[in-house]
Amino acid sequence: MKVDIIIPVKKINNYIYESIPIILELDYEDFGIIIFPDSFDGESFPKTKIIPTGAIGPADKRDLALLHSHADILAFLDDDAYPRKDWLKNAVLHFKDPKVAAVGGPAVTPMSDSLLQRVSGAVFLSKIGGGFPERYWPLGRVREVDDWPSVNLLVRKDMFEKVGGFNSEYWPGEDTKLCLDIIKAGGKIIYDPDVFVWHHRRKGLIRHLRQIGRYGIHRGFFAKRFPETSKKLKYFLPSLFVAFLIAGISLLFTDNIFFSRLYSLGIIIYSALLLFAFCQIQNKEKNLAVSFFSLFYIFLTHIWYGIRFLQGYLFTEDLKSKLGRK
Repeated sequence: MKVDIIIPVKKINNYIYESIPIILELDYEDFGIIIFPDSFDGESFPKTKIIPTGAIGPADKRDLALLHSHADILAFLDDDAYPRKDWLKNAVLHFKDPKVAAVGGPAVTPMSDSLLQRVSGAVFLSKIGGGFPERYWPLGRVREVDDWPSVNLLVRKDMFEKVGGFNSEYWPGEDTKLCLDIIKAGGKIIYDPDVFVWHHRRKGLIRHLRQIGRYGIHRGFFAKRFPETSKKLKYFLPSLFVAFLIAGISLLFTDNIFFSRLYSLGIIIYSALLLFAFCQIQNKEKNLAVSFFSLFYIFLTHIWYGIRFLQGYLFTEDLKSKLGRK
């Protein structure tokens, strides 16, 4: 099968110069690369088409693959990600099953990332932190899933065309909508831990929380707008935690011993969960500093995601995308 690797980007940056030589070494013969920057006047790369788009969002750029690719499979990759050598070979095997419409795999933080970048990625290595550690570490078995992020997602071009591509009204979240459309159209989405890419993380706490806030408000809105795959208890848990903390503050002004003890028990349980997360992260990262600071990040991630999820679920009537800039 012919594969085109689709990379949306604001401009040709250092990540592109890092990833293209690695992509060109893939253990797969029949592939090309299409990069969609806002503008371009620089050097080209082998096996690569660079198509300027103007200042449009990532989802719009990915949709342009329908016009510029003649491949069987569209392999969506973020500009700050790069694949393992066997990425395409492992992914394309699944498309021998005609019912398989899409394949995704983990996006793992490179060891070369800074301490805080690795902390940002480590938040998601435990179910306590993000709920889906298999998206960030090769875990478990090959199986069907109902949602997968576009940092590492391969889709049959005919299915991508059938469902109308990404819905560019939403960013982030366009990948969740695409996956839902694929399932409604009768396609299967497969997770394979060996469909593996490396993915650089956000630099610093503010950028991390900004990303988490975008995820939260979109998931909250999607829980209302597209409940089939987004209205799940796990997405509501951070908001319930925020409500629990607020309720605890109100206890400071009461003398109710029962509720004070209940609140204390809740804090003890949450602390135990953080300890469990620390052990899970340390088992993967093997770095005490990363594991320790990730607990602080996890706590703030829960708070900010919970607040923004409620904003999306309760107070957002419509959610149009804005240009996503890193």
